Amino acid sequence: MSDLLRFATAGSVDDGKSTLIGRLLFDSKTLFNDQLESVEGVSRRRGDEYTNLALLTDGLKAEREQGITIDVAYRYFATPKRKFIIADTPGHVQYTRNMVTGASTANAALIIVDVRNGVSEQSRRHAFLATLLGVPHIVVCVNKMDLVDYSEEEYEKVRRDFSDFATRLNIQDLTFVPVSALKGDNVVNSSENMPWYDGAPLLSQLEQLFVASDRNMQDVRFPVQYVIRPQTSNGMDYRGYAGTVSSGVMKPGDPVLVLPSGFETKIKAIDSADGELDEAYPPMSVTVRLEDDIDISRGDMICRPQNTPETTQDIDARICWMDEKQPLNEGHKYAIKQTTRWARAIVKDVMYRVDINSLHRDESVNELKLNEIGRVKLRTTQPFFTDPYVQNPETGSFILVDESTNRTVAAGMIGTPKHGY
Repeated sequence: MSDLLRFATAGSVDDGKSTLIGRLLFDSKTLFNDQLESVEGVSRRRGDEYTNLALLTDGLKAEREQGITIDVAYRYFATPKRKFIIADTPGHVQYTRNMVTGASTANAALIIVDVRNGVSEQSRRHAFLATLLGVPHIVVCVNKMDLVDYSEEEYEKVRRDFSDFATRLNIQDLTFVPVSALKGDNVVNSSENMPWYDGAPLLSQLEQLFVASDRNMQDVRFPVQYVIRPQTSNGMDYRGYAGTVSSGVMKPGDPVLVLPSGFETKIKAIDSADGELDEAYPPMSVTVRLEDDIDISRGDMICRPQNTPETTQDIDARICWMDEKQPLNEGHKYAIKQTTRWARAIVKDVMYRVDINSLHRDESVNELKLNEIGRVKLRTTQPFFTDPYVQNPETGSFILVDESTNRTVAAGMIGTPKHGY
């Protein structure tokens, strides 16, 4: 089991998302005394019956004033079994880009649903975005069970509704937990108020979640970040290629192919800060030495001779548009970065926009505005080495950058209709 789990949280306004995170931190005893004293002090001044645990994550002043989460708040905590990184993402539709940012690297997504309101449009949108981003594990926390007298019938109604909607999505692992974030039921400790629930509390499920198999260990992909060739006075000839292993397992002696040149060679050695390694796997940062002297530069890709990514200048992808200044239009040109490779791209076609509440495709549009998601076709000035996002998120994703402002304006996920489009 991996010792680190990244998970993103999402929920409609007032579903108790920030309180749930606060409860996880509070009951797992991972808070510093000054943090707890600060929150308790604010709660007393406001006359709250319970310590307002939401203040632990709603750190921005604007969030405290409005009572909503508008930015991605990252929190770190650990238990004896695992380390965690939480991305507390916004619930509002106008902050879709923030959720995309927070969930893009997550192993799991926690979707919080108010049991009284049931599965809302925002709940459906959050599930859709999580599956679009390839998050393999989704945990639905049916919150505020204390307000319905811990009713199994009310919980089952939400579970059935969400499960019915989930059949339209490609969800690998779906779990439900009835909780009360305010009172702590089934968050860290099992609840005596819900004897009908025989599952583990939320924290135990997160501790036991197996994520090592989520990584692609079959397709060797090593984008070259930097060529290391030091000038030494003793005449030592060292040439290494530094980068992060995107997928697959690399070992000394393995045959490899370098793109775009197509030259084949073998791995001579794999170096790290601690010396030579017997193998390298994602997400390790290493330096690879090859047996032959090949002209390799930043942006090139090292892979297996019989297992190569697609080399293409035509990219079919879904993108989330993030620029509030200008929409994406057909014919516009942008800088594009995929793994370590940069080029320019032109928008050839905006095929459709996805209504992220109903999943309906609107094929009449020719532009995408802030927070909208759609399918586009791009043409790049040089070849890229890509895999479908569902197969390899590292080589299946990219960003678009407005060269005039240097703003990142879009995040993209490469795929074709047969890969979930």
